[in-house]
Amino acid sequence: MPANPSAADLQLVTFLLDGEEYGINVMAVREIINLREITKVVNCAPHVEGVIDLRGSIVPIVSLRKRLGLAECTGDFSSIAVLDFAGELTGFIIDQVSDVIRVGAGEILPPLVGASQPWIAGILNLERKMVIVMNLEHLA
Repeated sequence: MPANPSAADLQLVTFLLDGEEYGINVMAVREIINLREITKVVNCAPHVEGVIDLRGSIVPIVSLRKRLGLAECTGDFSSIAVLDFAGELTGFIIDQVSDVIRVGAGEILPPLVGASQPWIAGILNLERKMVIVMNLEHLA
């Protein structure tokens, strides 16, 4: 009996960061929220902006722009993608959510040789754009 091809499908949340499109597995995303006031915490890594209270849970917030060495955003269209890594919540500041797409796992190409980072899960080549598929657990 042939395997169900849809079983290998992945859903990705795609988002913009500095004009480039990135994707993360939708199963890791707890929710997307509007940027809100972040409480600073002393002696954190430079890319950790601080923490927020999300319905009683204290969630650390990471600036993906700082973590990746990109320029700070001048616009006011930022969101926070709250991800769940084995029960631990972490928020990542992104520019804006683009889409939710379904792709076959085989469509995601391996990272480029010489440019591979642990947080790059692969590259997705769509008709009009390329999407860098991320494993944000390596950037927390």
